[in-house]
Amino acid sequence: MIDKKRCDSNFGIKNYWTSEKLVLYHDTRWCKPEHNDNEQFATLCLELLSSGLSWKIIIEKEDKLRNAFCNFNPDVVALYNEEKINELMSNSNIIRNIQKIKAIINNAQVFLRVQEKYGSFNRYIWNFTNNKIIDNHLTNAQDMPNKTELSESISNNMKKQGFQFIGPTIIYSFMQGIGIVNDHCEYCSYR
Repeated sequence: MIDKKRCDSNFGIKNYWTSEKLVLYHDTRWCKPEHNDNEQFATLCLELLSSGLSWKIIIEKEDKLRNAFCNFNPDVVALYNEEKINELMSNSNIIRNIQKIKAIINNAQVFLRVQEKYGSFNRYIWNFTNNKIIDNHLTNAQDMPNKTELSESISNNMKKQGFQFIGPTIIYSFMQGIGIVNDHCEYCSYR
């Protein structure tokens, strides 16, 4: 069996790599290019929900979050009303934060407008890098930034579009999540 190395940044969390779901996310999805609009919206929602929490918590709850939010289908989420918000707030399997839930609904509506304006959200978001991946070739996980000038620029543009509860740190993580940025360390077997 081949001994594969992973990026060793554990963000100060003891036993970070003991989560099978987190390992699978790192090995198969993180920093891998994603061009499906619905999956990009789902990733944006997961990143928003992670604000102030460990990514490990989000990944462990991902299936339940996707189930509660209709797989983060923006067409469906954009129509959520007060009754659905109350249902979500009573669901102990998810992150119950009213501001985050309302931001996800708002963002679904904005997401659909961006799709209409640009032809797809994928076209909009990847245009910031001219459809190129930013490969940081990190030699040490501690050198990984939590935000960049580009994530600040994208965050500002998205806020102008009407997106809520996003900032440069969430957007940088989102960029990693959909593969615009490759922050796997040079020694990582999953580059």
